[in-house]
Amino acid sequence: MKQICGILVLVLLVFQSCEKRPSKHRLIVSTDIGGSDPDDYQSLVHLLLYADTLDIVGLVSSPPYGGRKEQILETIAVYEKDFLALSKHSEQYPFPEYLRSITAQGLTDTQNSSLPDTSLSDGAKLIIAEADKVDERPLYILVWGSITDLAQAIHHKPEIKSKIRTYSIGSWNTVQDSLARNYVYHEHPDLWLIENNSTFRGMYMGGYQKSDFGNESFISSSVRPYGNLGQFLYDKKADIKMGDTPSVLYLLNGDPSNPELESWGGRFQKAEHGPHYWTDLRDSSQIENGRFVARTVNKWRKHYLEDWKRRMQYLE
Repeated sequence: MKQICGILVLVLLVFQSCEKRPSKHRLIVSTDIGGSDPDDYQSLVHLLLYADTLDIVGLVSSPPYGGRKEQILETIAVYEKDFLALSKHSEQYPFPEYLRSITAQGLTDTQNSSLPDTSLSDGAKLIIAEADKVDERPLYILVWGSITDLAQAIHHKPEIKSKIRTYSIGSWNTVQDSLARNYVYHEHPDLWLIENNSTFRGMYMGGYQKSDFGNESFISSSVRPYGNLGQFLYDKKADIKMGDTPSVLYLLNGDPSNPELESWGGRFQKAEHGPHYWTDLRDSSQIENGRFVARTVNKWRKHYLEDWKRRMQYLE
């Protein structure tokens, strides 16, 4: 009986991994979840609520600090408890077993020289393997931590760059592994890259925050009451930070092939660096409380929070 059950699970995994809608964006997340900032848990929960609309092909634990693959698996275990409720709304939600199968440990230390380590991490191997697959869709790499594993992957096999589009949350993450970031930036100027160094602040600064749309009030009223995922997110952090979530919002609303157009995940400008490099808008209209926070994100706050709230209610 156990063998039969195992075979059935394997068949389901193969079926689900093969049954991909062409319209779904294909993506890998590289996250330092479990490190020094709990907002990656929030962003991963949010991503999983939208997992039926996306083709998630990899979840990589990236440096710095103490985050490990186990923290990704911890979140998937909570998702598993809510999987039946979610699947009643969409058969496209990925099976927990599938998500575990595409979870990999990246490097646990940041880059320590001007060139990436040649001993490939499992995370870098996963990036290369997915980029090498025959698929007409681009492979989006959403970088929520250090860019270390992507740097290693393109150093080992630079030809995969033509398949990859990268949305990197820079700022603090860049400081944590500046060697990896500088390697990618200087040695691979042809890489399709959005470097978000301030736009992400629009996730938690400014925008519509009246009534139940404040950073704390939204989580307490529209997230915490719903399912295991809602309570899990609240326990990790009881107010909206989610500085990595604009990379997901970018794929949910807008035209991700053109970073200069408006989207929930921000609008970006070309810089004189390479043919496919964009970064934050740097005009005075984006300043709030003396900081560049990107109103190109927070202008949509009520829209994307209402949409998230609707999905949380799947778990009633």
